[in-house]
Amino acid sequence: MTVVHHLTRDEARRIALRAQLLDAERPGDVVEVAEQLGYVKIDPTATIAPCEHTILWSRIGWSYEPGQLQKAVEIDRLLFEFEGAFRPMSLLPLMQPAMRDWPRRESSRQWLDANASFKKDVLARLRNDGPLLASDIPDTAKVDRAPDGWYGKNQVPHMLDFLSRQGLVAIVGREGRHRRWDLAERVYPKNLPELDPDEAAHALAERRLQAVGIAKLKSPWSQIGEAGEAATVEGSTWRFRVDPEALAALEAEDDGRVAFLNPYDPMLFDRPRLSEIFAFDYVLEQFKPKPQRVYGYFAHPILMGDRFVGMLDAEVDKEREALRITAVHEFLPFEPEEQDIVRAEISELGEWLGLPVIGLP
Repeated sequence: MTVVHHLTRDEARRIALRAQLLDAERPGDVVEVAEQLGYVKIDPTATIAPCEHTILWSRIGWSYEPGQLQKAVEIDRLLFEFEGAFRPMSLLPLMQPAMRDWPRRESSRQWLDANASFKKDVLARLRNDGPLLASDIPDTAKVDRAPDGWYGKNQVPHMLDFLSRQGLVAIVGREGRHRRWDLAERVYPKNLPELDPDEAAHALAERRLQAVGIAKLKSPWSQIGEAGEAATVEGSTWRFRVDPEALAALEAEDDGRVAFLNPYDPMLFDRPRLSEIFAFDYVLEQFKPKPQRVYGYFAHPILMGDRFVGMLDAEVDKEREALRITAVHEFLPFEPEEQDIVRAEISELGEWLGLPVIGLP
């Protein structure tokens, strides 16, 4: 008989927050965060700090320093960069079967076939001289891909990204925002376990569910398949899957805490779930015309306990060398104690950045 767990909304929210390491108990280091979340997204937009750093600060707190992430990636090799995110090395064996089968899109296969000699040139250059920036590698492509807003006319970045998805090259580190590339065999650990595609896909689905705690069955946002166990949530008609280990932790007490979430934080990724469980209809206003913005260009949602209570519109003012607070938007008026908690967290953010806070009402 299939067991179906019946959860209250409070329980569903607590499961989701604990899975994302946003409960009262903070994780200890960068690797612990990446292992649980599955990835730490990279994005250059930095009104306060780059996405990868604010994601880690919102979990670890004041003890997090950006150098810890660089060390975990470039020296300890416990994390690796792949498709715009830092991922734990423990996920690599689960991803490699799909890498070996990439690409599936016919247009991508045709481009690679037409540029077979270009592919050999790039691999040979890395073998002889790597690690290298894309700008260090000659473009010998026979067939070009059209510029798409992310890439220019140079075909080398295209080829490097394609080869990384095939598991042939890897990012060894960065110079500023520029990636340094090398052969994957010199970056990734040797003697990793080899899994068949079905086994790897099942394990990946379980890791994805572990990262979110609870997700809608067959949701394209979470890609968890049939992982976990069946669940319902009071007031929702959705069918859910829940991580059994998350259920076991529900009995523990948790008073929650305040967190400011980067707009690209993984907690915010599944917008339908965010609305269904948290009653939070989040809209990123970054790409809206200025007159249509309500909370600000890159406002950070404010999480308090298990509720989203407002938006922090703030940015680093480089001329004044300060963290400037434009507004603290309250969805419902804060109680005096809530105001104090939010102000204290803003002060900690300023201290972490090493900047004074200005404009705080």
